[in-house]
Amino acid sequence: MFAVTTTVFPAGLAIGQQSEAPIAGAVPLGVSVTQTQLVAKGWRASKLVHTDVYNEKNEKIGRVDDMIVAPDGSLSVAIIDVGGFLGIAAHRVAIPVQRFKQISPKMILDGASKDALSKLPEFEYAKG
Repeated sequence: MFAVTTTVFPAGLAIGQQSEAPIAGAVPLGVSVTQTQLVAKGWRASKLVHTDVYNEKNEKIGRVDDMIVAPDGSLSVAIIDVGGFLGIAAHRVAIPVQRFKQISPKMILDGASKDALSKLPEFEYAKG
């Protein structure tokens, strides 16, 4: 967001110019260079959805159905479908992204099994 300043020339002609100074109290919309570099090393949610999830024994234990970021940005979770077929009759659980040992080239959730994930509380989307 920039301030508009007015310059008055000797002939009385007023011309509006855009100043490069930000307006006091305005919040910048972009990200810093450091944030951009960090984000560039991240993973696109669109590439993670429908990705199979494995444990450290290379056993397929589920599939990513969705990715969710908390409203305050504090937590990202992967919604994992366990069991079922093509999401039908699957047990859906929320796993914090930080719990994954590896994200790329495949998602690895250390110490997990289909049985253990099936015992977690089922995730339900908020109504409305």
